[in-house]
Amino acid sequence: MKMEVISLNVGKPKTVDYRGKPLETGIYKLPVSGPLQLHAEGFDGDGQADLVNHGGPDKAVCVYPVEHYAYWEELLGRKLDYSAFGENITVSGLLETEVCIGDVYEIGTALLQVSQPRFPCFKLSQKHGPADMPARVLSTGYSGFYFRVLREGKIAAGDRIVKQESGTGSYPVKQVLYSMEHGRKDKTGLAELAGLDSLTAGIREKFRGWLTAAEN
Repeated sequence: MKMEVISLNVGKPKTVDYRGKPLETGIYKLPVSGPLQLHAEGFDGDGQADLVNHGGPDKAVCVYPVEHYAYWEELLGRKLDYSAFGENITVSGLLETEVCIGDVYEIGTALLQVSQPRFPCFKLSQKHGPADMPARVLSTGYSGFYFRVLREGKIAAGDRIVKQESGTGSYPVKQVLYSMEHGRKDKTGLAELAGLDSLTAGIREKFRGWLTAAEN
């Protein structure tokens, strides 16, 4: 499948109900038509509620492959609109088994670099219902991932995605996601990923902490 932007999605945080309590979340994004300006920390018109775990320069753009939608639609028993996973860009041709940390892509007039997997949280359960949604994302590896912005520019639905550079070490997004969940005692893997400069600094720091614990 060719690499392209299927849908461009943005939205500001909103307050919803979660188990009888108010929850502010930015997961409820909507598709937009026409090009949008992408800045170092995200698109015009977009926002996040939890700025600790979402947004910022290393997580400026959330990406999700359209190829996974069929699985989730069968699981949930309903049609899903694009942006169902809170992604800014619904893409084709960029799967977590193939896309690597540090890979660089040109989309529209912007230049972006893969920075980390999107680690699932409970807000997926709030939006879609099943309490085990985060666990299913982890078991399938259908996580999506984040871009950092190397060059600001404009992006629109239908834009081609052109790979410009491969990341050092060729660590697929799915492999790093697995390490984030199960890699606490993998000293070799932790050492390699902790030294991967293109991986988000916070995750590298976490891996360094796990490596120190595994060595003691």
